[in-house]
Amino acid sequence: MMRFEGKSVIVTGAGSGIGRAAAIAFAAEGARVVCADLSDGAAATATTIGPAARAIRMDAGSEADVIRTVELAVAEHGGIDVMFANAGISGGLPGIFDTDAALFAEVLRVNLLGPFLAIKHAAPRIARRGGGAIVLTASVAGLRSGAGSPAYSASKAGVINLAQVAAQQLSGSNVRVNALLPGLTETGMTAPVFDHARAVDKLDRIGRLNPLRRAAQPEELAKVALFLASAEASYVNGQALAADGGLSSSHPVTRQDYGQTAA
Repeated sequence: MMRFEGKSVIVTGAGSGIGRAAAIAFAAEGARVVCADLSDGAAATATTIGPAARAIRMDAGSEADVIRTVELAVAEHGGIDVMFANAGISGGLPGIFDTDAALFAEVLRVNLLGPFLAIKHAAPRIARRGGGAIVLTASVAGLRSGAGSPAYSASKAGVINLAQVAAQQLSGSNVRVNALLPGLTETGMTAPVFDHARAVDKLDRIGRLNPLRRAAQPEELAKVALFLASAEASYVNGQALAADGGLSSSHPVTRQDYGQTAA
């Protein structure tokens, strides 16, 4: 039995990276998927999936666009069972004193206002179907410093708290809300880092700070998103689940390789 047989799922940021991988994975498990993205990639993802998918151009931080996306899922699939609010932007890597207020506000508009709007407009529809799940893409950058710019990190910290608040405010609705916290993952957002590493033959150094000593692929994060959205996670609610190779399990330390003894 496929986990999402007959379920209606919205995936934002479905044009590339984790969103694209998740949309394809949801469909492979029986879901009917609305692929939403500001880029043309949403249409490409929907084409890859086939008849079970619909595409829509959506700005995650636009309330009108989010409403249109929810309405499309309801019209095409009869309702909504899962909302994966995954869309986000990095805003680059400027420090506090190199970030202007407009850039900071834009990152928060997409990364934090977007998930808020997804909850606000999808949750009532999910509740009407008898319950389901909302998964928000946050980041390990939302836990502590060192994994993103000030604006990006602040936005993702907000997403983590938003998942907790929403889970509480949806008490009794049977709508679960959880946050997925990816570590370094090879996506369109991080492509410049990976492309540079390949160009200088240092790809093996990417992700070396976590115990698995590597970066993640989008499909690995998609599997975690599907778990949180599935009945397998039926008692998981209001949580922030880090999928980061163990990066966030420790404060920075100087360590020996396993099996070596200290001098």
